[in-house]
Amino acid sequence: MSTNALLAAILMQVETGNRPLVGDHGRAIGPLQVHAAAVADVNRAFGTTYKHADMMDRDAAVAVLDRYLWLYAQPRRLGRAVTDEDRARIWNGGPNGWKKKATEAYAKRVAKQLSRRSAGRK
Repeated sequence: MSTNALLAAILMQVETGNRPLVGDHGRAIGPLQVHAAAVADVNRAFGTTYKHADMMDRDAAVAVLDRYLWLYAQPRRLGRAVTDEDRARIWNGGPNGWKKKATEAYAKRVAKQLSRRSAGRK
């Protein structure tokens, strides 16, 4: 399983308990709580034609997450190696989410899920 696929599974658990929900007053949808701006960024960068409504589909949401993180979770942007915490914070807070204090609590919830998952595999 790729790093982003594993992270997607964890983020779905943190975001929605893996259910295709509508949240953030209708602005975020699907199991990964994807915002329209993330879909637009991915479409612009990759020439894809995802619609915000497509994010209710798990596979489409994971594909957008994967591309979004490919765009923004890059060592050249962060000036260092990228961690799962960075990826989670970018997903939660946008391209510069890795720097925002507001994404710290979310990153802790993701880290807790990653830790649980690791402990269950031992």
